[in-house]
Amino acid sequence: MRATLALGLLAALTVTAPAFAVDQVSREEDIVELRLGQRIWVDDGSCPTGQIKEVMGTTLAANGNVARVKKCVPRGGTRVR
Repeated sequence: MRATLALGLLAALTVTAPAFAVDQVSREEDIVELRLGQRIWVDDGSCPTGQIKEVMGTTLAANGNVARVKKCVPRGGTRVR
């Protein structure tokens, strides 16, 4: 019974994990394609200590490009140097 429950939980986490994934790049120029709702963290040092720049695709323009919104958000987890 426990093994079945554990396997079910593992399968559920595997399916939902990509929905919570956030990519991270070192320069904003490294973002080549941004989809609607996608969030990418940019670690370029432009935000205050303890924060990281988040670039998010918000709306679709008439020309087919995705509009970007940039803001500094709290850094998730610890930073390793």
